[in-house]
Amino acid sequence: MLDLVTLGKQIAKRRKTLKLSQAALSRKARVSRATLDALENGRAGELGFAKITRLLNALGLELKLQAATSLRPTLDELLEEHRNDQSLDRRR
Repeated sequence: MLDLVTLGKQIAKRRKTLKLSQAALSRKARVSRATLDALENGRAGELGFAKITRLLNALGLELKLQAATSLRPTLDELLEEHRNDQSLDRRR
């Protein structure tokens, strides 16, 4: 799941790739430079959807929805891991 800290890092990376200053991007996206700085440096507690979408649009990015992936292994994955562990056990 994408959190605000990760989003801020990705925004900073894209901004630097495009050789935009924080001031230039904040003007283009109509958000304060202080807000952008807080987002890029993991200090933004909350940020409204409108501000995020304006920043992403200014950078040529968009959010896409997708089904969440489970971080828990499936039963098949656990069984395969168990089989692999047994094949490595040379005491048998």
